[in-house]
Amino acid sequence: MERSAAQDRRKAVEQMLEEAGGPVSATALARRFSVSRQIIVGDVALLRAAGADIVATPRGYVLGRRPAGVERRVACVHAPEEMEAELNAIVDAGGEVADVIVEHPVYGQLTGILGVRSRYDVQEFLRRVAADSARPLSDLTGGIHLHTIRCKDEKTFQRIQNSLEKAGFLLDM
Repeated sequence: MERSAAQDRRKAVEQMLEEAGGPVSATALARRFSVSRQIIVGDVALLRAAGADIVATPRGYVLGRRPAGVERRVACVHAPEEMEAELNAIVDAGGEVADVIVEHPVYGQLTGILGVRSRYDVQEFLRRVAADSARPLSDLTGGIHLHTIRCKDEKTFQRIQNSLEKAGFLLDM
């Protein structure tokens, strides 16, 4: 059976994601392969259906590799205008904000992939929120949400928790 140009492109997309040092946008992939962004979105859907662990983040696609270190969840609460301060508290203490999770009354658990690792990432995320006039998922739950935090070790995670607690962002029931 001969391989089609589309199959070759999908294999090349997966290889680019494997070799990338960070997220790769659908737009960048579309330019690289001289196809539309929608073709790339379809390619990624087919790759996922075939078992590829590709995650869509606000900055582009990444392979869903589990990094070394610690991964924990924290329960937070804050007003929408405090989102920047919360994200900065986490990244300044050495963490990555992998996602945000809320409990929706109809849909159940909703997860938004963030992949925020630095103040630059925080600013880019906030820029996209503003550009799209988007509301944070935590608006659905009165500001209550979970974050999956990744960091290098337990000591770093404790520093992150302390930073969030000091800022008043940890949910305290």
